[in-house]
Amino acid sequence: MTSSKATPPSSSAPGTRPTGINEEKAASQYVRAMFTGIAGRYDLLNHLLSFQMDRYWRRVLSRQLRARIKQPNMRALDLCCGTGDQALSLAAQGAAAIYCSDFSHPMITRASDKLRQRSLPPLVSEADALQLPFADNSFDVLVCSFGFRNLVNYRAGLQEIHRVLRPGGEAGILEFSEPRGIMKPFYSFYFHHVLPRVGGWISGSKKSYTYLPRSVDHFPAPHIFTEWMRESSFRDVQEHKLTGGVAFIYRGTK
Repeated sequence: MTSSKATPPSSSAPGTRPTGINEEKAASQYVRAMFTGIAGRYDLLNHLLSFQMDRYWRRVLSRQLRARIKQPNMRALDLCCGTGDQALSLAAQGAAAIYCSDFSHPMITRASDKLRQRSLPPLVSEADALQLPFADNSFDVLVCSFGFRNLVNYRAGLQEIHRVLRPGGEAGILEFSEPRGIMKPFYSFYFHHVLPRVGGWISGSKKSYTYLPRSVDHFPAPHIFTEWMRESSFRDVQEHKLTGGVAFIYRGTK
């Protein structure tokens, strides 16, 4: 748990901004089209480019929430669910009622198919993370894995997460970061030069995997993001470093 306090630099935009795009609506349309275009190769590239570590990171998040998701009548939401891998990870820890939400139709379709294949109810919703079609106080657990940094307004995203959580409910956000120390130069070279080329070649969308490292570079540092969570009324805010800082889990309770 961090006790650092900081305010975001004035130059920071409030959410993701693909190159050459400054308006929220245009940024949202760009990101939706991008993920729609790579949905077919999304799982392959996630596992390949992370050397299968994405599976591990998702399991860590689910295990951290295990006690809460095993409570009776628990309802969980996998926000920005992509193809549903985090939802399946929650199910493996005993979660029964898991809802999935994403604004890309091909992604949410694939998530629905995966849930059915594992005999889980396909509780899916095609929706923008900033305007969720759920009532206040709807969920006991909300997870968001590698999707939050793609929101066009980070603070609005935190407020919406807080809104749909029940009092006492917990949010777990898993996101990329950039490690420091001895790992930094090696990881930076891979992330900014190797990954975009391999991802672009396999997916057929060079711009999608050029966007990825830029979106991570643009995302606030862990101590800033945890402060934003506190400012959005989350309590017991914690950050957990994974794999030397390649990824972080951020947790907070309503």
